[in-house]
Amino acid sequence: MNKVILIGRLCRDPEISYSQNVNSTCVARYTLAVDRRFKKDGGQEADFIGCVVFGKGAEFAEKYLSKGIKIAITGRIQTGSYTNKEGRKVYVTDIIVEDQEFAESKAAGQGSRNSSGDSGSSSPLPAPAAKDGFMDVPDDIADTLPFDL
Repeated sequence: MNKVILIGRLCRDPEISYSQNVNSTCVARYTLAVDRRFKKDGGQEADFIGCVVFGKGAEFAEKYLSKGIKIAITGRIQTGSYTNKEGRKVYVTDIIVEDQEFAESKAAGQGSRNSSGDSGSSSPLPAPAAKDGFMDVPDDIADTLPFDL
């Protein structure tokens, strides 16, 4: 079974392109910084993993994901190779994303943004859990979601 589950932060805004086929499918590529479980010499280490998502998932990434946002993804590993301009064979490994979701609220993620506090995304996210354990979801969130409630 080829199944991957990762939680990490986007290293930069997703790169969006459209396939040149009849349906013109949206393709999003992003790099996810995933912290390693163990620290080496007291410093935190991370792996930088290339991810690719297609179709509606790519459109979601284009609209809602930006540098610094913490997300959880599931998908599969895909390997491949190509010959670069210098004639050398290059091997690549990507995660083909099947599902992606936010891993923290917008308020919790403010510390991971740049110094101006701007994440490049204006989409509302649910607030942190209240004392009863449930998130306070804004009434107007249905207007900004890419699916029907």
